[in-house]
Amino acid sequence: MTSTTLILLGVDVAAALVLSLGLYYRRHHRRDLVVAFLGVNVGVLVVAAVLGTAEVAMGLGLGLFGVLSIIRLRSSEISQREVAYYFAALAIGLVAGLPQSDPWPVTAMIALILVVMWAADHPLLLSRSRHQVVRIDRAIADETELRAELSSTLGAEVTSISLQELDLVNDTTLVDVRYRITASRSAGVALAGTGAAR
Repeated sequence: MTSTTLILLGVDVAAALVLSLGLYYRRHHRRDLVVAFLGVNVGVLVVAAVLGTAEVAMGLGLGLFGVLSIIRLRSSEISQREVAYYFAALAIGLVAGLPQSDPWPVTAMIALILVVMWAADHPLLLSRSRHQVVRIDRAIADETELRAELSSTLGAEVTSISLQELDLVNDTTLVDVRYRITASRSAGVALAGTGAAR
């Protein structure tokens, strides 16, 4: 192993720990996904390093990224946020595993991924925006009436609705709603979360 390979190995392990424990687990507290992110990262790193000894390292690396990117994670439901963490872990492992002569540009790219994930998933970014699937105990076909009902029920400004199911037999409506809570309610939720964390 060259010194560059060892440096990149250390950078990858440190970045994977920061991504999975420092960012994801600290904010979302799902231990199972921490294991998944670390496993994906180290697995891709090892495979990319082995494939990197071949003449077609770049093609194989991109092919590996493509194959892994289309895997559907069927075991449990994950959010788009968690998919982003998967891709970040995968990208860090792939970039660090490919053969390099200079480790510092790669280190800078890995740092960029971490900074973007830190900022994009920061609790204060778009903190008033919410998303829920709501079942209403009456069938409402009119969009204006549905929006007013949701606004009243949620106590928030409804920004987007998508009617999922209108059940006239059981008199229910299932709707995917995106809404924005008021600044005062957002501050109250943040304070409650801070109190619960203590």
